[in-house]
Amino acid sequence: MEEKTKLVHEKLSYEVRGILYKVHSYLGSYRNEKLYCDAIEQGFKVKGLKYEREKVLSKGFVGERSGRNRVDFVVEDKIIIEVKVVPCFSRDIYNQCTRYLVCSGNKLLLLVNFRPKSLHIKRILNPEM
Repeated sequence: MEEKTKLVHEKLSYEVRGILYKVHSYLGSYRNEKLYCDAIEQGFKVKGLKYEREKVLSKGFVGERSGRNRVDFVVEDKIIIEVKVVPCFSRDIYNQCTRYLVCSGNKLLLLVNFRPKSLHIKRILNPEM
């Protein structure tokens, strides 16, 4: 019998997802990215979660311009949150998220799309871990 696979940062990601769903429920699907980020930040404060907003990650390679890898949130130094307001996720967005994970050394990124009628959250794992 196979051992059950554990989710990465299960409890924390559950808490974060709850905040994201509340924000989408309250604001709907027609706002801009900054407004959603403001509401998410408020949710983190209410829950007492440690977070950094618009964190600049380390350079991915020698010669890369500083500030190229900027994520929307890093929660509890464990989970990156990348907020989008797009019709659907593209391969470029997934590649961007993978770059963020590799540069940061974090294991998990939650890619969130507030545009659809129902919130879309994708868990992306660091391919190098």
